[in-house]
Amino acid sequence: MLDVRIVTVERDGLRVAALDWGGDGAPLLLLHPNGLGAGFFEPLAVALRDTFRPVAVDLRGHGGTDAPASRDGYGFGLMAADVVAVLDHLGVDETVVVGESLGGGVAVLVDELRPGMIRRLLLCEPVAFSPDGRTLRPRGTGHGDGGNFMSAIARKRRAVWPDRDAVYESYRTRPPFDAVAPEALAAYVRWGFVDRPDGQVELACAPDVEATIFEVSGEPTGAPAAWSHLDKLTATAVLACGDHSELPEQWFAAQAEHAGAPLVTLPGGHFFLHEDTARAAKLVREHLA
Repeated sequence: MLDVRIVTVERDGLRVAALDWGGDGAPLLLLHPNGLGAGFFEPLAVALRDTFRPVAVDLRGHGGTDAPASRDGYGFGLMAADVVAVLDHLGVDETVVVGESLGGGVAVLVDELRPGMIRRLLLCEPVAFSPDGRTLRPRGTGHGDGGNFMSAIARKRRAVWPDRDAVYESYRTRPPFDAVAPEALAAYVRWGFVDRPDGQVELACAPDVEATIFEVSGEPTGAPAAWSHLDKLTATAVLACGDHSELPEQWFAAQAEHAGAPLVTLPGGHFFLHEDTARAAKLVREHLA
């Protein structure tokens, strides 16, 4: 495995972390789904290093990036500003971007914050939904979940495990990780957990952080903020979705129409990008190289 450089910057009172795999090609920014982190992209980054310089940012509360002190700190626009701070620190003034799920919504707002910085944008099932009900909210009504069934699931996640081997063995048989490539799961287990003083490992993104972000996604500073900029993108965009994702394809068709962008449907679920590393690398080269 190629070495990767850990980059940190300070912004808004938080330490923001990123992974930089180097390379002599054009910068490629990778923005991850909620609850996962920059390291989930490692197999794809390594596969693309011959063409790009891949950089992945840990969004707030993930990986090596600090969690904000309050719920108000999880707005997508604030995460986008963190991303721009990392790119400025690295001297990157122009990039191509893969934004996946949460990372897709944040990528859209990077374009709003710094028009022209993103040349081409591949949005993989982005969290960028209109405020008319086409969001992640409708299926949950449990007390304290913000009307969001995903937040209720997130809060039930087991945070502490004996070691990374135990995590891997458990996750590899359970959705959604039973469908991702073994190397992608291994990368998540490597980067998505931190070592504890007692010898155990713990989720780098705490269950309550993941749950809060799901809730904020349905609020004005979340998915609706990203939706509102889709039709104003300065980047050339492509939308992509999985053909058996748990999220309805019509959501992404609506996004593509709103953005004036093509929609590409690939075999797989919500994390189709990590189910076949070679296929994902081909997709990125086709649309971003």
